[in-house]
Amino acid sequence: MTSETYRNPVLDADWSDPDVVRVGDDFYLTASSFGRAPGLPLLHSRDLVNWTLVGHALERLEPAAEFDRPRHDCGVWAPSLRYHDERFWIFWGDPDQGIFQVNAPQIRGPWTRPHLLKAGKGLIDPCPLWDEETGEAYLVHAWAKSRSGVKNRLTGHRMRPDGTDLLDEGKVIVDGDRIPGWFTLEGPKLYRHDGWFWILAPAGGVETGWQGAFRSRGFFGPYEERIVLEQKDTDVNGPHQGGWVRTPSGEDWFLHFQQRGAHGRVVHLQPMSWGPDNWPVLGDDGAPVAEHRRPGLPPQPPAAPATDDDFPGGRYGRQWQWTANPGDGWATQHSGDGLRLTCVRSADAHDLRKLPHVLTQRLPGTPCAVEVELRLDSDESGVRAGLAVLGDAFGWIGLQRGTDGTVHLVHRFAEAVAERERDAAHPRLAPEGRARLRIEIGAGARCRFSADAGDGDGFRPSGPVFTATPWRWVGALLGLFALAPAGSGHAGAATFTHFRITEL
Repeated sequence: MTSETYRNPVLDADWSDPDVVRVGDDFYLTASSFGRAPGLPLLHSRDLVNWTLVGHALERLEPAAEFDRPRHDCGVWAPSLRYHDERFWIFWGDPDQGIFQVNAPQIRGPWTRPHLLKAGKGLIDPCPLWDEETGEAYLVHAWAKSRSGVKNRLTGHRMRPDGTDLLDEGKVIVDGDRIPGWFTLEGPKLYRHDGWFWILAPAGGVETGWQGAFRSRGFFGPYEERIVLEQKDTDVNGPHQGGWVRTPSGEDWFLHFQQRGAHGRVVHLQPMSWGPDNWPVLGDDGAPVAEHRRPGLPPQPPAAPATDDDFPGGRYGRQWQWTANPGDGWATQHSGDGLRLTCVRSADAHDLRKLPHVLTQRLPGTPCAVEVELRLDSDESGVRAGLAVLGDAFGWIGLQRGTDGTVHLVHRFAEAVAERERDAAHPRLAPEGRARLRIEIGAGARCRFSADAGDGDGFRPSGPVFTATPWRWVGALLGLFALAPAGSGHAGAATFTHFRITEL
């Protein structure tokens, strides 16, 4: 790679189902956030290659009672981000509730409360379009068979221009069952270009599919179709589902994801042009590029969403999300540095997957080492806190206070099919009630745990290699937690400091 080129992926972590919009000289991206809070991440770039996380559009998931516990694969699916009438708009589908939208005058908000535009089961992947020529507004969405019994089709509606209501019952405008070889058509993005209505939509499944393009002179069809991006002889499996954006100078680019196991859906940037027959051409003649000339935009310093955190004043950075809507007092602010997590009492202390009070961030896509310092500030028997790799299976290393008052370094795990955790290594004393914890994440998301328990032996490896696993649609997560067995009264806290991720 040179200063004139970039390499894919441009976002090497689980920024699932990306969509992008340009406003002036700025580019903004959002992505699926499923059941985590805050949701709807908002990223900013000036060159489409270097991105920073600037906030979230959804403080809490609604209805709140549905998300006071982890629902890892539910919640916010495949949002669309648009700019219209001097406002930012995000539409998304909750497969169990329907299609929502929020809007704001600025990317950093304030964002409106979620408005339920269309109620129903299995309504996913919505995208609006405001036709600047006619003043009419439209919406297209896909279907989740798991909730509706229907998939492989796109439904279109006329919409009120203020985005508050749909004006008809909807009509199937693309039926994937009628296209030979196509299946699992979803994720539509709707555009108006060169006198045509365009729908860019993937099919074929997240790990093996392709990107399609559809065009029609009228919104309700009929549509012609073409495959415009597929794996071919590259190592980029299932390259699809994303958004098209045009730079101020008229260059076209397409951002999409690639499914990479426990690392989730990483984001690639593809050049885009228009062929002699006026169909879009993505990547290198329809194949994903690994390296390419940078967009013709002003040079920008290297940037990526933040990972490290010193937790100044007890506050955590915007890269962190809870595994459900947050509760009062889970993290307390104070005068120094360090994250002070309350040891929340739970009947599910044996299974991190069931806990809403795990503070998480995305697992990096490149080999790295994760380190954090932990102090257990509780005298109660059974309290514990640690650093976790959390997915359908999980592993964690941390501290636990025993019945005799001593603090032990413990390392535990649970397989995907297990209902509770068990030891991955023999506990050992942590005489000072503190430890430095470390997870090295190598190729294939293979994780090696180690810790310095303050016993004079420095870092020592712990347990066998643990291979991180995703949930059904979500990549594995890094997590910090503090908990106590069920009971009454305050159970103390744990303090985390100097969270760092370094490339290996």
